[in-house]
Amino acid sequence: MSVETAQAHLARFGRAQDILLLDQSSATVELAAQALGVPANRIAKTLSFLTKEGPVLIVAAGDARIDNARYKAFFHEKAKMLSAQEVLDFTSHPVGGVCPFGLPAGVRVYLDESLGRFDLVYPACGSGASAIALTCQELFEYSGALQWADLCKGWRDEQ
Repeated sequence: MSVETAQAHLARFGRAQDILLLDQSSATVELAAQALGVPANRIAKTLSFLTKEGPVLIVAAGDARIDNARYKAFFHEKAKMLSAQEVLDFTSHPVGGVCPFGLPAGVRVYLDESLGRFDLVYPACGSGASAIALTCQELFEYSGALQWADLCKGWRDEQ
């Protein structure tokens, strides 16, 4: 089960008990914001892509969208989102609960700069009814992210 995988991963950091198991769906940014009672932009959504080098997860703020030009400049190829089945196959997490915790080897994680505006963000924890409150530094550490990247648009004042 995907939540258990995320729990086991977060237990290594002493945070498994902090996973919030919700009574309502948090499978979309809007639903997660409602379920948690936080602004939608604080939801740390995990977007799944396939590159020539394998699967990539980009964790971004709820109000951010992938900027295709920035993605291409960073990864040197066009963005190709995974299908729902590919997401499950590559990450072991279902769509709506994809998170950067408890991933199989070879899945690379990047955090988008859009998250850096916030003290706390709320990523899913392996199901469409789970979340955890983390600082950006905790998210970076616990996810094993390779780096912060500027891959999204729609969240800056000028866009």
